[in-house]
Amino acid sequence: MKEQIRCAVLGLGRLGYWHAENLASKVKGAKLVYVADPFGDLAERTARELGIEKFATDANRVLEDPSIDAVIIATPTPVHAEMLEKAAQHGKHIFIEKPLTQSLAEADRAIAAVRKHRVSCQVGFMRRFDGAYAEAKRRIQAGDIGTPLYFKGVSRDPGSPPEAFIKNSGGIFLDMSIHDYDIARFLLSAEATSVSAHGNVLVHSFMEAYGDADQAIAYLSFDSGAAADIEASRNAFYGYDIRGEVIGSEGSLLIGSLRHHDVQLLTRNGSTHDIVPAFPQRFKDAYLNEICHFIDCLRRGEAPSVNEQDGKIALEIALAARESYETGQRIALPGYA
Repeated sequence: MKEQIRCAVLGLGRLGYWHAENLASKVKGAKLVYVADPFGDLAERTARELGIEKFATDANRVLEDPSIDAVIIATPTPVHAEMLEKAAQHGKHIFIEKPLTQSLAEADRAIAAVRKHRVSCQVGFMRRFDGAYAEAKRRIQAGDIGTPLYFKGVSRDPGSPPEAFIKNSGGIFLDMSIHDYDIARFLLSAEATSVSAHGNVLVHSFMEAYGDADQAIAYLSFDSGAAADIEASRNAFYGYDIRGEVIGSEGSLLIGSLRHHDVQLLTRNGSTHDIVPAFPQRFKDAYLNEICHFIDCLRRGEAPSVNEQDGKIALEIALAARESYETGQRIALPGYA
């Protein structure tokens, strides 16, 4: 087993900073030695706050450093493909935030680079590492609900990201619902064969200029005979609402809750409880667990459980959903036309 994995984080937005913070102090066997971001002040400040040896504004400086074993790519989505290919070419193991890339052609080139240079790649589908979803998977594998027949996913944000983010995000199906597409595959142990998607702009009118929606739903069919419906919303002003359900031949599993703390207030005015305010609170442990898994796999010389091929498959579903939304047609997934 390798004693230590020397890491760098590329991109210091919200997710990048959390990954850097976790690697700096919470992940056994990891040493964070480099952070990079085009905004030099941010890179320098983050390095200082976390006690990191090096910082840079140019990711290429990091990739060319022979002492770095692995990189965490948390850059904006439009440069994922470029960063992933360059990291592979420099022999760096890769953790990359979803989506893997923005197009299937980019995904194919990225996968080819990963395999040619024999590096490991893990995609940031953190829900697989959340305690509730992981327990649901264990229960399904144990046969507790019989054969899984249907997945229902709900992903509701309390508001929209700013317009500057939306215009480069790839849209609600690629940016948001892709998590549910992956977790549906994971829980059902099946591959999607077709998707039909619909959406509207109900609140955030600026999205119309980018062909996006703030309220959407997709219906998926799977090769096992199972099916799924997946809702995405930017309009849940009451809080962050992530839930799932798997209906089986002998029972059902309900995954997730609106409760932030397990405290209920009872007064003469009725009963109340607090609601999860945002995704950092809901998936804090999952973000740590996924990075721990990545580092453990590298130390042991094992392949991550969610890899570049999983990233491409989720991307295929998301792009098909977007095409269905745009055309009004049901779209068959590659290999199932």
